[in-house]
Amino acid sequence: MTATLEVRNVSKTFESDNGDRIQALAPANLGVKQGEFLSIIGPSGCGKSTLFNIIGGMIPPDSGEVIVNGVSVSGPHKDIGMVFQEESTFPWRTVLDNVAFSLEVAGMEKKERLEKARHFVELVGLTGFEHHFPHQLSGGMRQRTAIARTLASEPRILLMDEPFGALDEQTRLLLGDKLLKICDALKQTTMLITHNITEAVQLSDRVAVMSYRPGTIMRTIDIELPRPRDSELISTDKFAAYVGQIWEDLRTEADRGMKAVGEA
Repeated sequence: MTATLEVRNVSKTFESDNGDRIQALAPANLGVKQGEFLSIIGPSGCGKSTLFNIIGGMIPPDSGEVIVNGVSVSGPHKDIGMVFQEESTFPWRTVLDNVAFSLEVAGMEKKERLEKARHFVELVGLTGFEHHFPHQLSGGMRQRTAIARTLASEPRILLMDEPFGALDEQTRLLLGDKLLKICDALKQTTMLITHNITEAVQLSDRVAVMSYRPGTIMRTIDIELPRPRDSELISTDKFAAYVGQIWEDLRTEADRGMKAVGEA
């Protein structure tokens, strides 16, 4: 199947405050098929978020290109929706108005956009909270609001950078179950940046493992667990085997990262 999203030979180097040049990404290559859920995992400092920002059009690569449906793109793209780790709901807007925001910006008539927003509020399990403000919600509910707001614009590709990183483990697992149901219902093409191995295995069709800086894709692992899928699989031997396999790949790279930080 032809990839919906392709990353071809993308690299990036930054200049530090003291003038040193730091290569964040070595040439990286990756493809995501229509309807696939792919996670990218790697040690801290490997360039995961840099890759996320390049794909999302937030920063340009030094070399290489990002291709969406066969077309090379640069800058933000209408087919790519992004969800960030940081709090991104608008505190002065209700859940419903948060979700409807992108539709309002696009000029959609009020009745239509609110009807559509209600659909996505229901999809993420927040029916009954439409008129609550973010300060009245838990962290997990706020993040579900942010996901619904992104999905309301119907992106062909959903990018998520550690969306559950600030949440406790139990909430992460439950939100992972909810995200699986949403992506299955929408046949959503999804790329997740994460440092959590359990989360990557729970959610993904494939997991791409990155090296320490300069980051590149070392290998991808097919996660052959049944779908529909939920967090009950975590207790199975096959799930544990995937977690162990990914950790074996990551351990040396994580150790390199810790030593580099210690020497800095």
